[in-house]
Amino acid sequence: MNLKNLLLQKRSSIIKKWCDIVLRTYPEESQNFLKKQKDRFANPVGQTISEGIASVYDELLQGAEPDNISLFLDNIIRVRAVQEFSPSQAIGFMFGLKEVIREEVGDEALQGELRKEWAALESRIDGLALLCFDIYTECRQKLFDIRVNEVRTQASRLLKMAGLVYEIPETGGDLKEGKVNNG
Repeated sequence: MNLKNLLLQKRSSIIKKWCDIVLRTYPEESQNFLKKQKDRFANPVGQTISEGIASVYDELLQGAEPDNISLFLDNIIRVRAVQEFSPSQAIGFMFGLKEVIREEVGDEALQGELRKEWAALESRIDGLALLCFDIYTECRQKLFDIRVNEVRTQASRLLKMAGLVYEIPETGGDLKEGKVNNG
């Protein structure tokens, strides 16, 4: 039996344990809600995580290109970036997949005849973790840019309200020669 077939047989167990790894990064009260509430409108974060994890797992086993998988990772990472997770907390779940697979399949099986397949899969998981980091930093940069623009806008409004900002009228003329034509 090859590794892919073995991982397909254990799909539901691996996905459940992998989701649990992601959910353990939340406070205990939130974990219970995210696990138990199945309504996508009442629990969009839990739904995004569980659907994303399942899709990433399926695409990974099918040998999909990282660009295809990045769509699913983006949804998970975007949520975690907005929630102020540190980079290691936000992307650490990718490494958790290796732990879950070892637990489900067994270290012995991965050392035997499946060793080459396991090494290739581990390498792909590591590559996806790096992709997660890229997505995370991009999301955090966008959030930072939004915050900076909000502060600039607020400061500008406050200065205008305080009468400390004046509009400078446009003037005609040639500034090089020192001639100004005010109309």
